[in-house]
Amino acid sequence: MPDSPPGLMTMLSQLIAAPSVSSINAQWDQSNRGVIELLSGWLEDVGFRVEVLELANAPGKYNLVASAGRGTEGMILSGHTDTVPCDEQLWASDPFRLSERDGRLYGLGTADMKSFFALAIEAVRKFDLKQLKQPLVLLATADEESTMCGARSLVESGRHLGRHALIGEPTGLRPVRMHKGITMETIRLFGRSGHSSNPALGVSALEGMHRAIGEILDWRSELQQRYRNPLFEVEVPTLNLGHIHGGDNPNRICGQCELQIDLRPLPGMDIAALRAELSQRLERLFESSGLRLELSTPFGGIPATETPADAAIVRAIENLTGARAGAVAFGTEAPYLNQLGAETVILGPGDIEQAHQPDEYLSLARIAPMIDTLQAVIRRFCLA
Repeated sequence: MPDSPPGLMTMLSQLIAAPSVSSINAQWDQSNRGVIELLSGWLEDVGFRVEVLELANAPGKYNLVASAGRGTEGMILSGHTDTVPCDEQLWASDPFRLSERDGRLYGLGTADMKSFFALAIEAVRKFDLKQLKQPLVLLATADEESTMCGARSLVESGRHLGRHALIGEPTGLRPVRMHKGITMETIRLFGRSGHSSNPALGVSALEGMHRAIGEILDWRSELQQRYRNPLFEVEVPTLNLGHIHGGDNPNRICGQCELQIDLRPLPGMDIAALRAELSQRLERLFESSGLRLELSTPFGGIPATETPADAAIVRAIENLTGARAGAVAFGTEAPYLNQLGAETVILGPGDIEQAHQPDEYLSLARIAPMIDTLQAVIRRFCLA
C-alpha cells in the first residue's frame, strides 16, 4: 500500500480548499487547475499514468485521465472537478474549509462532487495496480456545471477509455441508469414600435409573444401525449417558461420581446429534432405577420441518456447496493461517456438535495459504504 497520497480527511480538506467554480458568467468563472494538480500528484503516487489535458477552447480548464493496466474492457471512475458559485454569507461555516459537525462534512463540493475523487483514491490504495487484468481509469473533467466543455472535448477526441463507467454524482448511494436531457432556448420577436394611441403605427412584439406562448404550450401538451416514461418521477418531458422581457413604456407599442424556455426531454427524444420542430412551428405561426423571429440557444444542451437494464455495470451495481437502478431529472456526463463506447451508471455518496445549496454536506455514514462499493467494482471489472 503506498504511503502517499495523504489520508482521506486531508485529501478531502485540500480538495474543498481549492476553488474551482465554473460559470457562464465570467465574473465568477475560475480555473480548475488547483484541483487537477492535487489529483495528478496523488494519482501518480498511487501508481497511475497521468495525463493532464488543457482544453483548446477553454483557457485555464483541464481534464485529467489517470490510467493503470492495459486493455479495452476496463472500468472508468469519473467525476467533475468544478462546483457552482456559492453565497458565502448564507453558509454557517466557510464553504472552502472542510468542517465536521453532527456526523457531516460541510464544504462546497462535498456532495457535488469533489469528495468522490478522494473516496476513489482511498478505494484504490489497497490494490496492487500491477495485478490488474483490465484497465482502471480515473477521469476528472472540467466545467460540468456550466458548459460541459470537458466532456465535449473527450467526445471530440473520440478516445475510448473503457467499457464500464461509474460517475460519482450525488444519488444517495442508489444507482441511476437514465436521466432526462436539458436544453434552453431563446425566442426573440422583433416588431415595430409606435405611439400606443394608434395600433396601426406599430407591430407589437409583445402581442406576438402572447401567440408564441400559446403555440409553445400546445406543443408541450402534444409532446407529453407522445412521450412518457413511468420510471421517472415526472414521467413526461417538461417545458418551463422561465424568463420574459420586452418593451420599455406603457404608452409605446412593444418593438422587441424575448422569451427563454427550459426543455427536459426523455431518453429517446433528440434535442436537434426538438429544436427543428419548435422552429418550424413558430416560423409558420409568424408568416406574413410583420414580426421577425429569431431563435438561439444559450448552450448546446445535454442529451438524455439510458444505459440498458441488462448492462454488466448496471447488474453489478444493483447487486452491490441491493437497489434497482432508477431514473433522475438532473443531467450528468453519462451521455458523453456512452458516446465513447462505455456503459454508465451514476452512483455517489452525496444527496442531490444538498447540491447547489448553502451548507452543502456529505454524511460521514456514506463514506465507508461508497469505498466498499468502489473496491468491489474494481475487483469485478479489473481483477476478476
